[in-house]
Amino acid sequence: LSLGSSGNFFAQLSNGAPFDLFFSADIGYPKKLEEAGLAESGTLYRYAVGRIVVWVPKGSPIDVGALGMKALQHPSVKKIAIANPKHAPYGRAAVAAMEHFKVYEAVKGNLVLGENISQTAQFVQTGGADIGIIAFSLAVAPAVREAGLFWEVPPEAYPRLEQGVVIMRTAKNSKTARVFLDYVRGPEGRGIFARHG
Repeated sequence: LSLGSSGNFFAQLSNGAPFDLFFSADIGYPKKLEEAGLAESGTLYRYAVGRIVVWVPKGSPIDVGALGMKALQHPSVKKIAIANPKHAPYGRAAVAAMEHFKVYEAVKGNLVLGENISQTAQFVQTGGADIGIIAFSLAVAPAVREAGLFWEVPPEAYPRLEQGVVIMRTAKNSKTARVFLDYVRGPEGRGIFARHG
């Protein structure tokens, strides 16, 4: 299992990186791999739709629930963590949401960029940033949920984060990959995704 930004993995897979399955936070990347003949035809599956939240650690003076996106402009905020919008879908969603709420221009100089959404959450958890825009699924994970508070960004404030998976043509374990993908598509797999945001 390798974790990273969707865009970086897309670049690696386009150049022959040896992975069996590619789970992407942006379904557009696996679609492109399938169209290019690099993924097995017919295996593309939308496994989730991502959501974003504004997250602060417990003990923060910021009432994120009351302020929403305006929390990014709180006087105590010096650094705001988001995923790098150049290659991370959650970063692009964060920028779109800030633009939607008309705070981006005022806060863009305070942004610190994580290489992926997990690193972004880590920045805020460890004090590398005062506040961050992270995935809802991370915000409700037990360790993160216990460490902070969040406000969910309305889905109309950013482009839909359809997430997709494909089996790569170069898969060394394509039979196992198919079994796993069938599990993800099945009721138990869908239930796991639903329970974990």
